[in-house]
Amino acid sequence: MKSSKKTLSLHPNNLHQGRYDLGSLSKTLPELAHHVFLNEHGDFSLDFSDSRAVKLLNRALLIHFYGVRFWDIPDGFLCPPIPGRADYIHYAADLLTESNSGKPLKGSKIQVLDIGCGANLIYPILGNALYGWNVTGSELNPEAIASAKKIIQENPHLHGKVEVMIQTNSNHIFKNIIQNEDFFDLTICNPPFHDSAESASEGSKRKLKNLRQKPIAKLDLNFGGQASELWCTGGELEFIRKMIQESISFRNQVFWFTSLVSKSENLKAIEGSLRKVGVVNFKIVPMAQGNKKSRFIAWTFLSPRQQETWQKLRWK
Repeated sequence: MKSSKKTLSLHPNNLHQGRYDLGSLSKTLPELAHHVFLNEHGDFSLDFSDSRAVKLLNRALLIHFYGVRFWDIPDGFLCPPIPGRADYIHYAADLLTESNSGKPLKGSKIQVLDIGCGANLIYPILGNALYGWNVTGSELNPEAIASAKKIIQENPHLHGKVEVMIQTNSNHIFKNIIQNEDFFDLTICNPPFHDSAESASEGSKRKLKNLRQKPIAKLDLNFGGQASELWCTGGELEFIRKMIQESISFRNQVFWFTSLVSKSENLKAIEGSLRKVGVVNFKIVPMAQGNKKSRFIAWTFLSPRQQETWQKLRWK
């Protein structure tokens, strides 16, 4: 079978190559079948502008591929596209492998911190399912925290492997979360993209317009995501700059800091911020899902000798 363009663009280890097998997924989650239809080409399809259908698709994927028993999010919270989220985890795993002389790092000895895990808890679920990592998610929003904790509670296989910590100060990213005795091999983050509520609303309307092929007068509040998930003052650039500045205080407690960067035009400024704080090394890791190109930035303050010591003490 020839690979599609989507197949070639995803990470080779990504389980979601090619089109979704909606027939199999509907058997996994019969509720999904009510939203599946035959399109004009005679293929099974889904209305991706329907928030209920997208949520059920995510639930089916998590059950089918990742052994999740329960997954749900409150209305109005961000429903993430799982193939793209899985790509970030796979490429981050490659980053750790490269730092470990080419040997994959799996299992509970690997400690990962997800900044802003959200109500969906998607990165901790994937990181644990794919690589067995112990993942801590930090979150500000009380409703999101309650949702994430319920997901953990209803999935016994996550007990003791995934936890959620409350960030009590919206001005902090790592502070209040990373304690003096903590060491994290990796931090991940999907920062707020927009710089204002108006920009976030217009972006969600454009997304829905593209999906529905018609103008959107009123945003579906069940689809777009919460304010803290979508926007912050200065948008993703200022959020990442703040993250870089705050990472200095934890330079010896984290091997790789990483963050998604949605806008390629922000990379130059981000690189400038990294050089300014004196990181030892940074990388831009390209990713792609279909026609959408993305990337994440990774940086470390550890010298080669410190990295070797870290490898011996934590990874051997």
